Amino acid sequence: MKTAGVPLAKRISMMLLGVLLLLPAQARAQVVVIANPSVAATEISRAELRDIFTGASSSLRRGIAVTPVLQKQGPVQDEFLDRYIGRSDSALRAGWRSILFSGQGVMPKTLDSDAAVVAYVARTPGAIGYVDKSSSHDGVKVLAVRQDS
Repeated sequence: MKTAGVPLAKRISMMLLGVLLLLPAQARAQVVVIANPSVAATEISRAELRDIFTGASSSLRRGIAVTPVLQKQGPVQDEFLDRYIGRSDSALRAGWRSILFSGQGVMPKTLDSDAAVVAYVARTPGAIGYVDKSSSHDGVKVLAVRQDS
């Protein structure tokens, strides 16, 4: 890119715009799916995740019963919903309220932090959740997410 003849103020503005455009990509959480060690699976498909976390199913395809746990709205929740579920936080919760009011299920537990999710999943047989990749995963196992359905 040529900068000769371009006023300094314009060059600075262009650099700042470039930096601002990169920030959202770097600020995104890297999410991993975790499960209680009792869950007899090492991987899960995107379709299974969507079905479990939207209340469409309470078990994995191999008949393994699981219970989802959500995080409160924030970067980890937003990344999980965007990457795997395809719904906004409000749409997800509206779907769960519909399930609750129809008597077909109960709202998943919602926790405040990665640490709280890890602790809950570690002590709750069948629990499945998600946390930032950089958080501690002691006492739980990480499930690989298959891109296929």
